[in-house]
Amino acid sequence: MMTDIEIAQNTVMKPIKEVGESLGLLEDELEYYGKYKAKISAAAFERLKEEPDGKLILVTAINPTPAGEGKTTTTAGLGQAMAKIGKNAIIALREPSLGPVFGIKGGAAGGGYAQVLPMEDINLHFTGDMHAITSANNLCCAMLDNHMQQGNPLGIDPRRILIKRCLDMNDRALRNIIVGLGGKINGVPREDNFIITVASEVMAILCLAKDMPDLKKRLGDILIAYDYQGKPVYARDIKAQGAMAALLRDAVNPNLVQTLEGTPAIMHGGPFANIAHGCNSVRATRLALKLADYCITEAGFGSDLGAEKFMDIKCRMAGLSPDCVVVVATVRALKYNGGVPKTELGAENVEALKKGIVNLKAHVENMGKYGVPVVVAINRFGTDTSAELRVIDDCCKELGVPYALSEVFGKGGEGGMELAETVCRVIDESAGKTQFAPIYPDEATVEEKIDAIAKNIYGAASVTFTNQALKSLKEIKALGGDAMPVCIAKTQYSLSDDPALLGRPSGFTVTIRDLKLSSGAGFVVAYAGDIMTMPGLPKVPAAEKIDVDQESVIHGLF
Repeated sequence: MMTDIEIAQNTVMKPIKEVGESLGLLEDELEYYGKYKAKISAAAFERLKEEPDGKLILVTAINPTPAGEGKTTTTAGLGQAMAKIGKNAIIALREPSLGPVFGIKGGAAGGGYAQVLPMEDINLHFTGDMHAITSANNLCCAMLDNHMQQGNPLGIDPRRILIKRCLDMNDRALRNIIVGLGGKINGVPREDNFIITVASEVMAILCLAKDMPDLKKRLGDILIAYDYQGKPVYARDIKAQGAMAALLRDAVNPNLVQTLEGTPAIMHGGPFANIAHGCNSVRATRLALKLADYCITEAGFGSDLGAEKFMDIKCRMAGLSPDCVVVVATVRALKYNGGVPKTELGAENVEALKKGIVNLKAHVENMGKYGVPVVVAINRFGTDTSAELRVIDDCCKELGVPYALSEVFGKGGEGGMELAETVCRVIDESAGKTQFAPIYPDEATVEEKIDAIAKNIYGAASVTFTNQALKSLKEIKALGGDAMPVCIAKTQYSLSDDPALLGRPSGFTVTIRDLKLSSGAGFVVAYAGDIMTMPGLPKVPAAEKIDVDQESVIHGLF
């Protein structure tokens, strides 16, 4: 069997001009990055702004195994399947981060016969958006350090600098560093930190900004430090926002690519869902809704992370209202949640599946709390047995939700036709009946918002705050944090903040160890449990298998 990259390299792609034409995009609305990639210019937004919106479908998942269980593959496959059944659909995805590409999880372009192409470009440098975001963030950091070096007229306290440098790579050695060493000419010595680019506030801002003026304002609103009197210092105070926006001039526009079967795909932005808000850009989603009858998008990790933030942050800010939620589940992941080790997931284990299937029930019930119809997609693996699939069937009947087997990995769009037909039927049957609402109201306090998520989505019994969190909370509330939604950073492997609590834990307490005001993005980040904003590489990183031959052909990329 061919690997993902071999399948991709053996596919004849359409010129991106043809993909754009199939969507009704004009040639001067595309900015070409070679033959198979393009950015969609602001002119398209202006021309299409009065067009009616299509239906919005969110693809999410149960809590995954450490290897991931095919949510992006299902999204790409569903887009291909929609074309197979004669529907006009487009998928809207996040861009991959180089961290997972060279680490353990892999890329974010799908897999098998349900991929987004050109796969190598997408998983590596793509159109340079990640680098632009990294540069904009680090420019602000450099200007802040230079401000202190050049006399520090704002009185910035070097012990209270909030913005961190970033790098789109897993590099644990940069988590905690000292800068400014080597004498007066080299700057003011202080402790500093690196985070991965996808966890940066600049990434969140790019994904939530509606246009360039909004982007520039949000960049200026980044809280970067406090002065010696305890007053806030923003990026606009050091006049950084204009140059930062200039670096993001091209990155703010969504990228147009295609699936393995030539159906259109927009990829833009890439925040992780365990340490950021986990959704592609508002601009990409809004544009996709104008270009097709169905926009299929995804949110990172399980529904307790990406989907919750999609509903409570992205939809709230952008005025979006989803028409259907697809919850992806696998027999493998449910057995993992039932206590089966990762190395034994291929063996039949009905009892473990029955134990772990409570995780699927939790995610389906949670998504129903937003007033949106739910469809379950079972991403079928070759090791799934008839007895195990009967357990899934019984569970979905008990929940009263429709489900479909998805075999898009091995069969492409043809393997997702049942899922596509089910989703379309559910949307048609729910037309005019969907009453979407976030899980908490705008006027709730930060504590009330965290409590609502922890109890209604995670299933927690209570929430506790460390002394550091309470100190940060007081400062955040003084700066208007109560008016903002909350982005909880926690493990993806459990509904709780403890990765060891699998299945559907109950009676647990969520511990908020610290909070951060992302005033430019417009939300408050609450850190639950031991969550790292700069991941490290595994013992055997995927990078060891990646190579390029004398013909410049890449090998080993999944």
